[in-house]
Amino acid sequence: MSILNVENVNHGFGARKILENASFRLLKGEHVGLVGANGEGKTTFLNIITGKQIPDEGKVEWCNRITTGYLDQHMVLTKGKTIREVLQEAFQHMYDLEKEMLEIYEKMAEASPDELNAMMEDVGEIQSELEHGGFYMIDVKIEEVANGLGLGEIGLDKDVTNLSGGQRSKVLLTKLLLQNPMIMILDEPTNFLDENHIYWLKNYLKNYENSFILVSHDIPFLNEVVNVIYHVENAVLTRYSGNYDQFQQMYQLKKQQNQIAYEKQQKEIERLEDFVARNKARAATATLARSRQKRLDKMDIIEKDIEKIKPTFKFREARSPGRYVFQANDLVIGYDEPLTKPLNVILERGKKVAIKGVNGLGKTTLLKTLLGILPPVSGGVKLDDYLYPGYFEQESEYGNTRTALEEVWKDYPGMSNAEVRGPWPNAG
Repeated sequence: MSILNVENVNHGFGARKILENASFRLLKGEHVGLVGANGEGKTTFLNIITGKQIPDEGKVEWCNRITTGYLDQHMVLTKGKTIREVLQEAFQHMYDLEKEMLEIYEKMAEASPDELNAMMEDVGEIQSELEHGGFYMIDVKIEEVANGLGLGEIGLDKDVTNLSGGQRSKVLLTKLLLQNPMIMILDEPTNFLDENHIYWLKNYLKNYENSFILVSHDIPFLNEVVNVIYHVENAVLTRYSGNYDQFQQMYQLKKQQNQIAYEKQQKEIERLEDFVARNKARAATATLARSRQKRLDKMDIIEKDIEKIKPTFKFREARSPGRYVFQANDLVIGYDEPLTKPLNVILERGKKVAIKGVNGLGKTTLLKTLLGILPPVSGGVKLDDYLYPGYFEQESEYGNTRTALEEVWKDYPGMSNAEVRGPWPNAG
């Protein structure tokens, strides 16, 4: 049974086409991976099917009484609520049913026999629905999913406003899984998960009885959990059966076949055009030339696959620092409370270091303290005099409405429009 149908959707921004005559269907139980290069239209498509954007043309139809859940990583969590209270909101409809049932019980004391019979019937229906929905096992279910995604390590009684960005994303994902909708829409759900939590989510989604649409750059994860791929490229949305590896095989085969067909047709076009050019002026062969021209006019032209140019970046290197990039002496990091014991760390030039640990233990705090963005609780950090650090933050600046062009201009106000848009290897 199809639970979502998208037919002939067209959408664009100005002269640029994002989706052209796009069609999509989602069957019950299908696990769909939505793939394509950044900027090809994946997010636009998700916004269209969830009603956040209206397409220029086409229609989107959901089946009746559908329940959907969308992992929105920008959702605001209510200040003062604990993680547990936020997760309990996934079952709000059941709590409302319980409240209605308790109100009916209170009214029974003053009800007539006929009213009492009707109330008992209502209570029976509500009780049956609560039991069928697992209402009396809600706390167990919350603990199970929360622990699977690592929230148990944080503590379910922690105020959500005191969580890091990654922890907030975990809360939203956990709540979505607990809602158990008929269709889930997941946009990069593994971004803030640790390896063992990705493994748990992978097994959960593999066994998910309902449907979902997944956008992810984690190819091994995508491979394990999807059975259908929709690929968006050059405004065209194409369906493939199978996982990502199977899609890649079919995609490459399709490109090869298209290239062969294109080259063959181009040779045929060249042959026909040459024949027409040489014979259209001669009376004896004019009829044949017109016949060849009609064949040309009726030919469905095969388009050559467009190879998009990948962006390249080149930056001028800063002066090399000394032997030690930084030295941390008896460094204690944290905010109101210390997160670590005193650390003594030296980083030598040329070393590549990975910092591992579950979310919330202080990895980002450590980096910011080493860079001088956050003050240490105690101890100190000495950076090399010729060190020019580059820092890519986990979360972008809140409320940033600047375009990419404006973002570069902010740091390099002296550059012209052409210099910012073009190659600029002299920028540090």
